[in-house]
Amino acid sequence: MRASAFLICFKGIATREVLRFFQQRERFLAALIRPLFWLLVFAAGFRAALGVSIIPPYETYITYEVYITPGLIGMIQLFNGMQSSLSMIYDREMGSMRVLMTSPMPRWFLLISKLLAGTAVSIIQVYVFLGIAFLFEIEAPAIGYLALLPVLVVTGLMLGALGMLLSATVRQLENFAGIMNFVIFPMFFLSSALYPLWKIGESSPLLRQICELNPFTYAVESIRFALYQQFNVTAFFVTAIAGVCFLLLAIKGYSPAKGMMQRKGPS
Repeated sequence: MRASAFLICFKGIATREVLRFFQQRERFLAALIRPLFWLLVFAAGFRAALGVSIIPPYETYITYEVYITPGLIGMIQLFNGMQSSLSMIYDREMGSMRVLMTSPMPRWFLLISKLLAGTAVSIIQVYVFLGIAFLFEIEAPAIGYLALLPVLVVTGLMLGALGMLLSATVRQLENFAGIMNFVIFPMFFLSSALYPLWKIGESSPLLRQICELNPFTYAVESIRFALYQQFNVTAFFVTAIAGVCFLLLAIKGYSPAKGMMQRKGPS
């Protein structure tokens, strides 16, 4: 099969995903309002409760708003990954996903194309969020916004692959909302998105160990370092390896031999 055929197929899938996102204005607004609410309201509550506006990560002091910004970027990508997976379940229920899977293109290519398209959508959301945060004087070094891009690709792919894996295990649309909440909130709160790991360790060493096992922690740390033109090797490669594992399991889960895309009655 020619490379042009793969390119045409990818372009069609990506265009459909991007157009679907921009046509769903509520989804676009929710993707921005949710992290902005946390950024402005939660940080104000932190200052009111503790009486401080800065948090000491080791040798330097930064405002709490600046500290949690990478965690909120991760939140955007996490929610987008789950929303993309929700649309995959909807497409499967409506039959369009089955039609796509019957195309002559390899199954792995179709799923990776949808994953790349979803990641592109999440990156658009992230930079719009950073633009709005900049208006509130919450900013990073200018070159940091460019250095962030390759990291966003890796973190977006990892979180999107996780959502895809979950969608491969859910047979009905109505069951996915509960699973989303069961995954999203523990992953977000049991990470370094809101507080440094050393601060969590002061309260509970066990809780810190749990956070260190959470792949979302490494996604957030990769983003945090990239914004300030640094490269966290451990966080980046843990994120990448987790993403590959989730993707391989998702591709295997969508295999007809496993029967996960076939309705077998109420689950």
